[in-house]
Amino acid sequence: MIGISVICGGAVGQRTSYVDAPAQILLQDALDASEFIGRWEYDVSSDRAYTDALVALVFNLDPIAAEAGAPLKAFLAAIHPDDRERASRTIAQSVTTGLSCTLEYRVRSADGVTRWVLDRGRFPHDREGRPTRGTGILIDITHMKQEPTTPALTAPLERAAEHCLAVRKAVYELPNSVLHQMSDMLLLEIGRELSRNVEDEC
Repeated sequence: MIGISVICGGAVGQRTSYVDAPAQILLQDALDASEFIGRWEYDVSSDRAYTDALVALVFNLDPIAAEAGAPLKAFLAAIHPDDRERASRTIAQSVTTGLSCTLEYRVRSADGVTRWVLDRGRFPHDREGRPTRGTGILIDITHMKQEPTTPALTAPLERAAEHCLAVRKAVYELPNSVLHQMSDMLLLEIGRELSRNVEDEC
């Protein structure tokens, strides 16, 4: 087994915003339309995390750089200082054990808004027990954090999210196929249902 060591630098308030005013409005509109932010992939051996543009903007990162692959510490630097060490420790533990992890933390987005994010992912190991390429989903739970408490997610949806991540990883090893789109759509719907389920229990 191997672990990871994360170094976080820079204060959240000192980060440069990567969007102008119109783009900030689009960012908020996109998040208002759906609590589902997007997906991430992390190549452990090269220390490169890959996300789409919306995830990058939520973490106040350059979308082009995030799509090309950015080091994990760049994403961790966007996490609120009070949550950063816990998030780093949870991710490192998941990488080491190969078990799925679910964590909540605050991030300062490109539009200057601090958001609560639910992060669910897994780092599978190869036959020799080494972590390979992790995958996960991100959900905006800011509106739920306005309540005094946030209940735990239900077990069936947690299991569905974990299995869907594994299925998506497998089908993406196939040539370009309609299965790619189907697995993405399923993951999106599970993410939405996770968010609705928690909101209904609040």
